[in-house]
Amino acid sequence: MRFWLAALCLLGGLNVAGPAAAQSPVWALHGAHNTVYLAESIHLLRPDAATLPPAFDRAWNDSSVLVMELDLGHLDQSQLSGWMLQHGRYANGGTLERAMGPERYAEVGAAAAKLGQPPQTLDRLKPWVAALVLTDLSYMKQGFDPDSGVERQLLARRDHVHQTAGLETLDQELGQLDRLSAADQAKFLEQTVTDLEDGDQQTDDMVRAWRRGDTVTLAKLLSEDYTEFPTLYDALVTERNQRWLPQIQQFLAGGRNYLVVVGALHVVGRGGLLELVRKAGIKVEPVN
Repeated sequence: MRFWLAALCLLGGLNVAGPAAAQSPVWALHGAHNTVYLAESIHLLRPDAATLPPAFDRAWNDSSVLVMELDLGHLDQSQLSGWMLQHGRYANGGTLERAMGPERYAEVGAAAAKLGQPPQTLDRLKPWVAALVLTDLSYMKQGFDPDSGVERQLLARRDHVHQTAGLETLDQELGQLDRLSAADQAKFLEQTVTDLEDGDQQTDDMVRAWRRGDTVTLAKLLSEDYTEFPTLYDALVTERNQRWLPQIQQFLAGGRNYLVVVGALHVVGRGGLLELVRKAGIKVEPVN
C-alpha cells in the first residue's frame, strides 16, 4: 500500500511541463508575518542516493508544520487497505481483460510477467490500480523505496517542534483516478505499459534534474504524456492544485512557518502552484 500511494504521487512528481529557470527544488512564499516553504518532492529515492538537497534542511529548520499531499504522519493503513479493496477491484464479474480488450490485455500481461508479476493476479483490478501496481514493480526493480523518499525522510526527523498535516483526504487523492471514465482508465494503463519500456533511464535523468533544481530539463522529460492526455493531467494536477491554493493562502495568513511538500509537477507545471500563487500576488523566491 505504501508503494501504491508513492507511485500515484510520483506520477504527479516527475513529469514537468512549463518553462522555468534552473534554481532550487524549494521555494519561499512570504506572508505578512510568516513564510511558507513550497518544496518539490520525489516520493521514492534509492536508499544509497537519498540525501536531500540542502534547501530542504533550511526549510525544515525554519518551519514548525510539515504539510504533505496526504498526512502520512497520521495515515491509517487499515483505512487505506479498505479503501483500495472497496474501490480498486471489480465487483459483479468485471475483469481487467474485459476493460482492456484481448490485445491490450495481452500487452499488460506481458509487462507484468517481465516484472515478475503473474498476469492473472491483476485481472480483478481496475485499470488505474493495475497501472499503479506495474509502476510499483518497476520502481522496486530499479531500487527505489518510498521509505527513502522526501516525505518519509522528513517524517523521520520529526520532533516535538514539528506537526504534520495533509492537503487532501484519501478519497480525494485516490478517488481522482477511480472517477476517470472507463476509456480513460484503460488509456492510463496502456500509457503506463508503454512508459515502462524506457523508464529506468528517464527516472534517473529526472531525479538528477530535480536535485539540481533544473526544471528546464524536467520540462523536456515526458511532458508529451500529459499533452496527449489532458484528462489525466486535470485529474492528477489541475483540480488538486486548485483545491490546495486556498489552504496555502490560509497558511500565509497565520504566524507559523510551514513546509509544504508536494510532487514537482504540482509546483512548476502548467497551472502549477508557483503560477497560481504569483497570480494571487504572493511573493516567491527560490531557497538556495
